[in-house]
Amino acid sequence: MRKFLSKLKETFSGPDYEGEQEQRQDYVELEKVEEGEKQKLLVKPYQLEDFEGIKGILDDLRVGNTIALINIGPLKEKDIVELKRAISKLKKTIDAIDGHLAGFGEEYLVASPSNVKIERPSTREHENSQEGNMEEY
Repeated sequence: MRKFLSKLKETFSGPDYEGEQEQRQDYVELEKVEEGEKQKLLVKPYQLEDFEGIKGILDDLRVGNTIALINIGPLKEKDIVELKRAISKLKKTIDAIDGHLAGFGEEYLVASPSNVKIERPSTREHENSQEGNMEEY
C-alpha cells in the first residue's frame, strides 16, 4: 500500500528536485537599500494670508522633509483671531509629528519636522543680544 501511495504522490507532484527548482524561480531579487541614504530636506517659504492657507503648510510638514518659513504678517494685519486659530492648528500638528516651531522676528515662524531641531538662544544670550528675536510658540 505504501508503494502505491508513493507512486500516486510522485505522479501528481513530480519528483522532489523539480519542486525545489520551481521554488527557487519564484523568488524575486530585491535591491539592497542603503541605510545611510537620507531623504533630502526642503526649505520652503510660505505666506499666510488666511486661515485656509495653513492646510498646504500642514500637508507639507506631515510629509516630513519640509522646513517651513512662514510669513504671518499679512494675516496678522488682516485678522488677529484667524492668526491665533492658524497658529493653534499649526502647534497641534507640530506636536503630533514631534516637530519644532519657533518665532523668528515679529512676522515669521519656522516649523520643522522631528528630524530637524530648531536651536534657540539661551535666556542670557537673548537678553544681551539685540538680534536675538527667536521666540517660542
